[in-house]
Amino acid sequence: MNFGLSEEQEMIVETVRAFVETEIYPHENEVERSGIIPPELGDEIRRKCIDLGFYACNFPEEVGGAGLDHVTFTLVERELGRGSLGLTVFFGRPSGILMACEGEQRERYLLPAVRGEKIDALAITEPDAGSDMRGMKCAARRDAGDFVLNGTKHFISHADVADFVIVFAATGEEETPKGIKKKITAFLVDRGTPGFEILKGYDSVSHRGYHNCTLNFTDCRIPEAQVLGEVHRGFDIANQWLYGTRLTVAATCVGRARRVFDLALPYAAERKQFGKPIGANQGVSFKLADMITEIDAADWLTLAAAWRLDAELSADRQIASAKLYASEMLARVTDEAIQIFGGMGLMDDLPLARFWRDARVERIWDGTSEIQRHIISRDLLRPLGA
Repeated sequence: MNFGLSEEQEMIVETVRAFVETEIYPHENEVERSGIIPPELGDEIRRKCIDLGFYACNFPEEVGGAGLDHVTFTLVERELGRGSLGLTVFFGRPSGILMACEGEQRERYLLPAVRGEKIDALAITEPDAGSDMRGMKCAARRDAGDFVLNGTKHFISHADVADFVIVFAATGEEETPKGIKKKITAFLVDRGTPGFEILKGYDSVSHRGYHNCTLNFTDCRIPEAQVLGEVHRGFDIANQWLYGTRLTVAATCVGRARRVFDLALPYAAERKQFGKPIGANQGVSFKLADMITEIDAADWLTLAAAWRLDAELSADRQIASAKLYASEMLARVTDEAIQIFGGMGLMDDLPLARFWRDARVERIWDGTSEIQRHIISRDLLRPLGA
């Protein structure tokens, strides 16, 4: 087993890390204070990312992306995890689900998204349907060759800066071994479509500047040509592509944890109490030992899951394990880092309190820790008939 990175991967890691440190770090404190990212700043980050050749690096070369494999792209996400999510969202990684675009959809949505000309957002979650995707109430009915969409979505990330939204809606019902479930269809809906309203979402303690929005659809008419994939097959599309978002969460958690550790380690070596560095005390040094062990373990879990995708092996359980462990690891590492810094760890002079708050949401979005445990245990028990 070769755990080393290639020269190209090392270069990519160094390039993205340098980008985050020079283009993202300087703006973080102001974003944290105001919760606002000026449009011109977002455009500047996007332009520099395009110039660097990294925009849509998660897409294949045949549609204009960089064509990175899963391991290399996971390394990119890991380095981006060091920076404010509200800012790194402009280091564009469009939804992989757009590869399901066909015909005119490619020219209208896929290719402009890859070129950085349009930004997409993914709309699945509803007030009464989070983990239970097939319990959604947002519904679309056929009418004279179109679909008419009604309902509400919430917690929709960065919809405030999106040019179009990939909306999942119920379009029928079917009998399943677990009872009647909704049939789901995905739609491409442009900002400004009559009956489509984007509202400010909730004020969140996590990831300030990375806004969530509420979407309202009131008799919103969508041509059938804007169905993404096949009618009633949206659930299949979602399952095919959404694993990537969970791997991204795991990778960004690792990157954020390493930044936190990089603050805590030198502080423990330099801060003196009772005439010696606090790191000389086992109460602190053992914390550092546990922190780096957990960070490395999460890193390898994440990269191993990405490797399985590149090898075209099943990876649902491994991705779930990576997302579960990395997100919970980040909570422990940020908490311990604050303990090492003491009272200063909670002051705005340092970013630790921000990382601590940001860490909390990672165990919830893109599949809660409980959902990940369900995926893992189901994968283990099903072959045994349980």
